[in-house]
Amino acid sequence: MWDAEANDFVQQAPGAPILDPNNYKYELQCHLGGGDFDSVCLRDQVECTNGPDGEDGIPVIWYSMPRGVPGAVWAIHSGPTCLYDARPEDLLPQIAAQIQQQFESLPINAGAVVAQPSPNTLRGAETNFYADASEQQFDVTMLGQQVHVVATPVQYTWNYGDGTVFGPQPSMGGPLPQDRWGEKTRTSHVYANTGDFQVVLTTSFQGTYSVNNGPPLPIPGQGQFSAPPQTISVWRSITRNYADDCNQNPQGQGCPGVASSR
Repeated sequence: MWDAEANDFVQQAPGAPILDPNNYKYELQCHLGGGDFDSVCLRDQVECTNGPDGEDGIPVIWYSMPRGVPGAVWAIHSGPTCLYDARPEDLLPQIAAQIQQQFESLPINAGAVVAQPSPNTLRGAETNFYADASEQQFDVTMLGQQVHVVATPVQYTWNYGDGTVFGPQPSMGGPLPQDRWGEKTRTSHVYANTGDFQVVLTTSFQGTYSVNNGPPLPIPGQGQFSAPPQTISVWRSITRNYADDCNQNPQGQGCPGVASSR
């Protein structure tokens, strides 16, 4: 773990929680043990050339084993893949200490805010909001190693612009058929006043990372990212009775070309 006072990495304190449920190790691809290799496998093994520092790597198979499980055995986790650092265990703690900051600095798209109806809605009616967010993947270089990051949306916070905030909660909402607009949904909102409101969606992402195509490891914390504000105009509805239609009175309220009151 990283010691801020010592400005260096130190051994994790005994009893500190371990978030990953597995142990991991790698073995050379095609290795049968001792000095023996599978000759048939060697003909088709992964070519590991032109690594991060321009150096060749080694083809490996990653294995995992559950922690604290009596009788657990090593099983193939992933691979074959290339390992470009002969001693990755020296770099993994450093990458682990920096991965949260790296995750939060990625250009993750929080998703788009969709409103039904839009861009105008009615005061006192349910306006359905939902998020259009998706899983995203990134490849970055950390300490000369190739790191693959997967960001998955897990929670959503809605700021409806009128002082009401909903979340964080796991529902991204969803679209309604037009004939059902006005129904209450998990993420819908009722505006009590007219006006223009800026709706902001903040999406929380959970991430995993893998180093040099190794096994995916969890990123301990979440990253929060906000979508561009979506403007929603809230109008009022007024019911009036008229004696004439627009043919008889073209300047009547509600006729084409005549401005309506909000």
